Amino acid sequence: MRVILYIEGGGSGNRLGQSFRRAWSDFFRSAGLAGNLPRIVRGGSRNETFDQFRTALQNAGADELPILLVDSEGPVAAGHSAWEHLRDKDGWRRPPATADTPAFLMVQVMETWLLADRDALRDFFGASFRENRLPAQSNLESVSRADALQFLEQATAGCTRQYAKGTVSFEVLARIRPEKVAERCPHARAILEYLRQL
Repeated sequence: MRVILYIEGGGSGNRLGQSFRRAWSDFFRSAGLAGNLPRIVRGGSRNETFDQFRTALQNAGADELPILLVDSEGPVAAGHSAWEHLRDKDGWRRPPATADTPAFLMVQVMETWLLADRDALRDFFGASFRENRLPAQSNLESVSRADALQFLEQATAGCTRQYAKGTVSFEVLARIRPEKVAERCPHARAILEYLRQL
């Protein structure tokens, strides 16, 4: 089975697209999926990602499994599946072909996953990294999108390289440890467990 993962984000331009795909591939390789590494597709905006995913479902061969991975952009109600959240938040309906194909969420944004590995952040940003600016919550999925970005910006404000979406965010993503992310982000753990059992 060939897994094709449609992931929200990636910016514009070929160079950012390559960085995006390489970072996500490195992340999933580190998670032990090297033997069944998903093909990464940069989705662009949220709606563009969903549209690409729907088209892929319609055209998928018998040996292809398109999967959707997008930011939740807010808290996920207790007991709600990803599809229920996306219906309530975006008005997206689960495509008919997805009865057995789940969607997955980065709750609340990709930066939430980065916050889970303080060691990787410290190693990447260096001695001026201010770890005390990071959130103390054990379940990072309760941190809002705005706060997640602000925590990273404040923690790296005095560093040679400061946190920013794009190249820097992808370089950090490639270095974080999936086990740390799974430990503090239940929705991240869900996609990793799903991919490992395929």
